[in-house]
Amino acid sequence: MDSQRRIFLHSAARIGALAAAGGMLSGSGARSTTRLNGGGYPFALGVASGSPLPDAVVLWTRICYDPLHAAATPAIALTVRWEVAEDEAFRRIAAKGQATATPALAHSVHVDVAGLAPGRWYWYRFMLGDAVSPVGRTRTAPAADALPASLKLAVASCQHWEFGAYAAHRHIAAAAPDLVAFLGDYIYEWGPYQLQHPGRAMRTHESFTLADYRVRYAQYKSDQDLQDAHLAAPWIVTWDDHEVANDYGNDRDELLTPSFLARRAAAYQAFYEHMPLRLLPLGRRGFVDMRIYQRYDWGRLARFHVLDDRQYRAYHACARPGRGGSNSVTTRNCPDLLKPGRTMLGEEQQRWLQAGLDNSPAHWNILAQQTLMAQSSQVPIVRPGDERIWTDGWDGYPLARQHLLDALHNSQARNPLVLSGDVHTFYATELSRNATRSIGKANPVLATEFCGTSVTSSSRPQARTDQYVAMNPHIRYGRSDKRGYMWMDITPEKTTTVFQGLENVRDRASAIAPLASFTVRDGIPGLQQS
Repeated sequence: MDSQRRIFLHSAARIGALAAAGGMLSGSGARSTTRLNGGGYPFALGVASGSPLPDAVVLWTRICYDPLHAAATPAIALTVRWEVAEDEAFRRIAAKGQATATPALAHSVHVDVAGLAPGRWYWYRFMLGDAVSPVGRTRTAPAADALPASLKLAVASCQHWEFGAYAAHRHIAAAAPDLVAFLGDYIYEWGPYQLQHPGRAMRTHESFTLADYRVRYAQYKSDQDLQDAHLAAPWIVTWDDHEVANDYGNDRDELLTPSFLARRAAAYQAFYEHMPLRLLPLGRRGFVDMRIYQRYDWGRLARFHVLDDRQYRAYHACARPGRGGSNSVTTRNCPDLLKPGRTMLGEEQQRWLQAGLDNSPAHWNILAQQTLMAQSSQVPIVRPGDERIWTDGWDGYPLARQHLLDALHNSQARNPLVLSGDVHTFYATELSRNATRSIGKANPVLATEFCGTSVTSSSRPQARTDQYVAMNPHIRYGRSDKRGYMWMDITPEKTTTVFQGLENVRDRASAIAPLASFTVRDGIPGLQQS
């Protein structure tokens, strides 16, 4: 018997002894203080669920005693028990089992619980020794042929640790959604390692290695309000740039680092280790290439096309000399913008999206993706070519945007909605096939876009956003002076979206209030302000 095997068996025996000594724990959310090496709580990062299907959901936790000191977790495999129940008191167990938390995956646990009933709530928990995790609430998607009366959806993105408290997540948890969609920038790759926030924003300790990214996730997930939002409902997630590096595109970062793919692979692995994500098969290069775009149906009510606009995109057009990443350019002075073949999604993902739109049975087809899709010129437009645009968003990929909008039109998918984040501003926009022409009979509304502000990350002054709205007729509403999230009530007849804005992002106890509300009715694309 080799030494690693002996250590594993010794560890398992010790866990069993602790469990026998502690007896069966009852109740929900109990927090024991026993760990393998003498003290602390192994579920310091909470629990989560996500990737819901009609008969399955992914449960997540990570064994971590000290969010800023991973070495406090023994570097051995640990056997974690889990339970799923039909009631919060765990009297009716629907499924249970064991999972192994290994150092190779940061002691993270992903349990894909199958055989569940469609369209119902469940409660779940993990156990290690005599320690019991908080109890999470999750649910399965409705049956494929079901038409639910409603879907309560919270949408969030961009939660830089130092820029504010996570009061938005406290309000998401209190609202008790059916589902949460997170559209990227769950972490930022730099900042001080500290458990208290908000704080002074400094670009220090930038993440480059797997260990760096793991500590950054542990820091963020130590927040109780964020943990509570995960406890409230299952999440569907995608990433944006800051899970890896600011403004990266494909295999290139701002600094044109030769070894960037190694950094990206470390970041992708850390993302998986910390998300309730159903991992699709990895290629021969492991986490160097990690498919995250996936599709989720909520019965016949909604189909979520969850996109990845980072990994497969063409390089940024007209980058600064010697740099990668974004730039602000005038379109007539950047002919590279219109080069054929410049893609945002890549050919394979674009074909996958087209197929999902073509065969969609859903009342609402929701593209959950990263950044603003509507044209957003930074200067007045007198004639085509005058636009001054930011090249990291869809404005920097106008032919790719045209390709996507054409796909929406050709598919005749019902009621397309686009959900966006990244730009730290609430926007309500109307999308047409020609982004440079006014909407009318010759250029009708094709889809409606709702872009959420950030959970904490800062934005521009409101006066500047008012100018953007005035200069870009497709943008009907903009609000950049508030942080918060979007609340959506989706029914067969209509979708109502409320922009929820915090009173003070730096106050964990901040109140929140509706800033604006918009309705899109079945079969009638475009915005109706409530």
